[in-house]
Amino acid sequence: MADTTQTPQSPQTTQPGHRKRIGGLSVHPLSLGGNVFGWTADEAESFAVLDAYAAAGGNFIDTADVYSAWVPGNSGGESETIIGDWLASRGNRADIVLATKVGAGVPNPRGLSAAAVKAGVDESLKRLRTDYIDLYYTHYDDPSVPIEEIISTLDELVKAGKVREIAASNISAERLEAALDFSAKENLARYVALQPHYNLVSRDTFEGELAEVAARHGVATVPYYALASGFLTGKYRPGATIDSARAQGAGKYLDTERGQKVLAALDDVAANHGAEHATVALAWLAAQPTVVAPIASARTVDQLPALLAVADLELTKEELALLTSASE
Repeated sequence: MADTTQTPQSPQTTQPGHRKRIGGLSVHPLSLGGNVFGWTADEAESFAVLDAYAAAGGNFIDTADVYSAWVPGNSGGESETIIGDWLASRGNRADIVLATKVGAGVPNPRGLSAAAVKAGVDESLKRLRTDYIDLYYTHYDDPSVPIEEIISTLDELVKAGKVREIAASNISAERLEAALDFSAKENLARYVALQPHYNLVSRDTFEGELAEVAARHGVATVPYYALASGFLTGKYRPGATIDSARAQGAGKYLDTERGQKVLAALDDVAANHGAEHATVALAWLAAQPTVVAPIASARTVDQLPALLAVADLELTKEELALLTSASE
């Protein structure tokens, strides 16, 4: 098990083969999102994407117990089940850094009481067909539960060997700081990663106080919606019709001044490098303080190369400044 009480190190430390550090974990700089598995990608398509990601050197897979309960006929756990079946069929569990989450629910949140978290981890372990989770997130903070109870419960899971490292998603700066302080005071497992909603057209949630807490405590940032539901791939343009379950979510950015400016900047920078827009958008994220591995999902194998290419694209200071200015 990882030593979760060690002194925080810079989350930007690069490991051999493009690896980055999150606590005691070594991860690829592109985290593969599992939200599409069991939703827009069936088992065969999901297996193909997972195989291609692993073959390219990817090792960091992100999912949640609630994926994909929003789909008619689904109840949640579909993504974990597909990933678990893939791990079992490929025999590669030791090669994968597996992240999942607890606390969400459709339509009713599970919450983060000790009982809910303990039940949730056992259910996830069963679906994932493994005896440990590498990175376990609280999916949404539960203000009704004291930070002390949440951290103490997660620490129990680490000590029991069910979880290697713990992390938080969708949490306020105040609660994150309180959790980190409590962990340090009591010498308990600490949050080593933060998963916020963060991308070129959605910067307000993370930048500012939350980013400052992450930087101050050496917490790695793993942004979700890194491509703004596909908008930052550049395929959504005025008048274009895109066959995607996420088209409505991506399309909302088209009608904003920020969205148009970001697309124009992406056009310029992508042309400079002969790169895909998605690669450039992910590279901008990867260059931000504390960001270790943006999360992006692929419904098909053809969508993967542009995502994986973030490991090799380094933007110039001028390009970063252009994108940052366009997105303000």
